[in-house]
Amino acid sequence: MQTDIDPRNLIGRKAFDRNGTKIGTIDEVYLDDATGVPEWAAIRTGLFSRDAFVPLEPSELIDGTLRVPFERALIKDAPDFGVGRHLSPEQELQLYHHYGLDTAAPPDFPDRDFGHLAGTEEP
Repeated sequence: MQTDIDPRNLIGRKAFDRNGTKIGTIDEVYLDDATGVPEWAAIRTGLFSRDAFVPLEPSELIDGTLRVPFERALIKDAPDFGVGRHLSPEQELQLYHHYGLDTAAPPDFPDRDFGHLAGTEEP
C-alpha cells in the first residue's frame, strides 16, 4: 500500500475483495505503534454487521477504493476485536495468522559486550 496516503483520507472509502465484490466502507485506520504507518483498516461490512479488520499491506488504493487481495468470506471471518480501541500485539498476530501473512519474529540482538562500566579498570 502507498505509505504516503493520509490515513484520514481512507475513512469512508469503499473496499472490495480480490474478485471486485464490495466488502463495505472503511470505518477506522490503525497505525503501527513503532512506525506510525497505516497497518490495518476496519471495514464496516453491512448496516447491522460488525467491522472486519483487513491488512493495508498488501492492499492497494485504486481509483479511490481499497482493493483487498483476499476473498470476502475470509475477510468477514476475521477475528472481531471491536473498533475504537488499540490492537494489542497478540490481536495483530491473530490477524496476521488469519490472513496467512508472514509473521516472522525479528532476529535476536547478538550477545555483545558494549564496553566497560565507567570507573572500572580493565584487568
